[in-house]
Amino acid sequence: MAILAIDAGTTGVTVQVVSTKGKVLARGYREFLQYFPEPGLVEHEPEEIWQATLAAASEAISQTTVSLVAIGITNQRETVVLWDSKTLRSPRKAIVWQDRRTADLVAKLKAQGLEDKIQNISGLKLDPYFSSSKLLWLSQNEKTIWGDVVSGQIKIGTVDSYLVARMTSGISHITDASNASRTQLMDIRTGNWSAELLEIFHVPVSALPLIVPSYGKFATTDPASFLNLELPITGIAGDQQAALFGQTAFEIGESKCTYGTGAFMLTNTGSKVVQSKNNLLTTIAWQEPNGDITYALEGSVFVAGAAVQWLRDGLGVIESANEIEELALQVPDSGGVVFVPALTGLGAPHWNPDAKGTILGITRGTTKHHLARATLDAIAFQVRDLVTAISADTNVEPKELRVDGGAARNNLLMQLQANCLGVPVIRGKDLESTALGAAFLAGIGVGVWSTKEELRNVFELERTFNPEPYDEQIFASWSEAVKLSSNWK
Repeated sequence: MAILAIDAGTTGVTVQVVSTKGKVLARGYREFLQYFPEPGLVEHEPEEIWQATLAAASEAISQTTVSLVAIGITNQRETVVLWDSKTLRSPRKAIVWQDRRTADLVAKLKAQGLEDKIQNISGLKLDPYFSSSKLLWLSQNEKTIWGDVVSGQIKIGTVDSYLVARMTSGISHITDASNASRTQLMDIRTGNWSAELLEIFHVPVSALPLIVPSYGKFATTDPASFLNLELPITGIAGDQQAALFGQTAFEIGESKCTYGTGAFMLTNTGSKVVQSKNNLLTTIAWQEPNGDITYALEGSVFVAGAAVQWLRDGLGVIESANEIEELALQVPDSGGVVFVPALTGLGAPHWNPDAKGTILGITRGTTKHHLARATLDAIAFQVRDLVTAISADTNVEPKELRVDGGAARNNLLMQLQANCLGVPVIRGKDLESTALGAAFLAGIGVGVWSTKEELRNVFELERTFNPEPYDEQIFASWSEAVKLSSNWK
């Protein structure tokens, strides 16, 4: 008996078969294309996401004979997909969360004094990142398509909604509360679509999916559409929320950080909506079948693992990303070198898109080893800034930090993170916590596990990094360098 966990990311789809003991029994993966029609524009072809899902799922299923009992879905958030309610074909490409075409629209909304109102209702800063302004742009620029949206012929949703529609042959048009909270169209206090926000962004509620809890029995696949399988879909969550659930961070104050191209940190705030005063986002972590909502504060670092990629691809300092740990271990510290990897601006808590990458403290004795060490320092320091901001908003000091993502394999980085935070860093055996979270949600939704406490016993710890003595002057120097990078013209 096992669960099929679908992780529809930004560049590809990963599908895992996860046992009732939390073991990954099989895995499939397929990439899909990214489209960049103009600078700042990012799109996906929905049909290619669907075909990647079918291929990855087929690959995973073919590797095992275990009986599947349910499906869990986790996905890239904020990306907007449109599809015909009858044919399920998309009239245009999906607009991806990274797309910045709505920057001018967002500026106009800010000029109208709507930012505080929008953030108070949705919990989110007014930014092109979210789904709302993408839909407003479509209503103003693609009127024929939008006319079909208003008439009911075309449905709109995030990637989870689209996949469910395809898997059920169009019978189910749903999204879970965590994904809905990222559209900037939801009232996060009521858990419903906000009439005020829908009016601001000109979105007809009739085109939007029904908001359902993050786990429970809410849809069933059509064998004719999905690999001859008739299975209940019992878990859905946005990728970062799924990772929080996969890390079993169920108590108030428990946090996880996913280290990938960027770094995403979420902290469980329980039933309390915490409006950040430190440029963090308020989001729904998950919703129970009884309607109870668990909230989270989220902070995003734009460049984490991407800084290592830059050392490889931009400077040629290393040939593969895995080399950075060995390189950095050759020196006891960065030798006074400070690197602020604001290669695409600075994310939370600074939110400065104009900040520039900065390297300071270089001397005649500086080597590539020092630069490698400074890069790992920088990743850890950016996460420390998030922890500080979250602690200030919640008045709760962290007791530990749970970690996942590809860069979490780097032992030196995890040790540096523990050192500069002064708390243990907990690394699980499965670093793909998004897919694991989807499996956990689906499993509890179908009754494989009865309570969230049972999931704590399923979660497998791989290693704990306990903090060691740390020189605070290194972080102080980095903080000064951040100020310089923010003001550099």
